[in-house]
Amino acid sequence: MAFDAVIEVRSVSKRFGGLLAVNQCSLEVERGSITGLIGPNGAGKSTLFNMVAGNFPPSSGEIIFDGQDITGLKPHELFKLGMLRTFQIAHEFSNMTALENLMMVPGDQPGESLTTLWFQPKKAATREAEVRQKALDVIDFLKLGHVKNELAGNLSGGQKKLLELGRTMMVDAKIVLLDEVAAGVNKTLLNDLAANIERMNKELGYTFFVIEHDMDLIARLCDPVIVMAQGEVIAKGNMDELRANPMIVEAYFGGPVEAHA
Repeated sequence: MAFDAVIEVRSVSKRFGGLLAVNQCSLEVERGSITGLIGPNGAGKSTLFNMVAGNFPPSSGEIIFDGQDITGLKPHELFKLGMLRTFQIAHEFSNMTALENLMMVPGDQPGESLTTLWFQPKKAATREAEVRQKALDVIDFLKLGHVKNELAGNLSGGQKKLLELGRTMMVDAKIVLLDEVAAGVNKTLLNDLAANIERMNKELGYTFFVIEHDMDLIARLCDPVIVMAQGEVIAKGNMDELRANPMIVEAYFGGPVEAHA
């Protein structure tokens, strides 16, 4: 089967004044994969991730998403194309319930228009019922039923991360960018979070691109894993292969392989 890339980064560089943060990077994320991006502090991985996500444009190079050149597009434009990002710190609407948070995600709902509410109330009500049912299905999938009516601001860090993962399920995402999902999450909920990412990938066909410092989580979820150092991609493989590579151990793990087995 031919390699089917949903994201292609082609010779991308990023300069901040005199600092070259990313230098001629090229990588691909295969459709249906959970691809990890790792590297030591200062490697340029967050900068590259932010360019893919549309937070700032590359200084040179191209980024292709699902066959379309998206270089320089903004996050809201990428959202409409099917690229969604979760954040290290969850961005929930704290004074709305978990269920209401999910219902807020789909755009262009008829109920957002006063004209439609006044002149086509049935259309607005029908669409709202559809969105509500979708949100209930997502809550059921993520096993968050016990907190569906809880204000999102009262949820634990791990529950907020699950809720944010659920928000990606409310639209037809072609890829989900996961940004430090393990941050602030206890071990039990992290296991639930990882299991749900695996289920979304295997059962629903979601593609994930993951930046993460938790190597155990990367090893569990990701194949392949892309390694960056000093602004460049230096290797790609599964975690077993990378841990056996002396150059990667030196550049990333900072010591003998045995110390990180």
